[in-house]
Amino acid sequence: MQQFSLKSSVVLMGYAGSGKSTVGRLLAQKLAIRHQDLDTFIEEKQQQSIADLFKNRGEIYFRKIENQMLAEVLSYDTPCVLSLGGGTPCYGNNAQLIANSQHLSFYLQTNVPTLVARLSKEIQQRPLLAAVEDLPTYIGQHLFEREHYYRTAKHIVSTTGKTPEEVADEIYRFLT
Repeated sequence: MQQFSLKSSVVLMGYAGSGKSTVGRLLAQKLAIRHQDLDTFIEEKQQQSIADLFKNRGEIYFRKIENQMLAEVLSYDTPCVLSLGGGTPCYGNNAQLIANSQHLSFYLQTNVPTLVARLSKEIQQRPLLAAVEDLPTYIGQHLFEREHYYRTAKHIVSTTGKTPEEVADEIYRFLT
């Protein structure tokens, strides 16, 4: 069993709504280290929301910035819990950057019904879902396309039927 090293960060990946940010905050508290949400980091650096970046500059621009910001956060010496955006591992060389780093990556694997239930409540805040008419079909197809990238994580944690606290506890027990 691999032990958590103070030199390693924990990287959480998974589909939108899988709990990366919530679990990330809880896990960071347990480990007494900083939590960094990549989308929040991008918004702070770019001084605009992700939705506005998509609207004003387009997805290609966003993905380029996302790649640069991911590389920056992964290069930090101080460990943190890093919650990625749902698409982060699926673009450019992001999955490779994460896999080749010394950091411990976890895929928060979440089933389609759970994702639909969570995401249907926040469609307006998610630029890629705003125009979707059949959310279950879209998520199912999209998740199928992205699964390969998520599975590049060093570890997979099923979130089915678990609270964010239980998922954070499971990862914490693995690390300690």
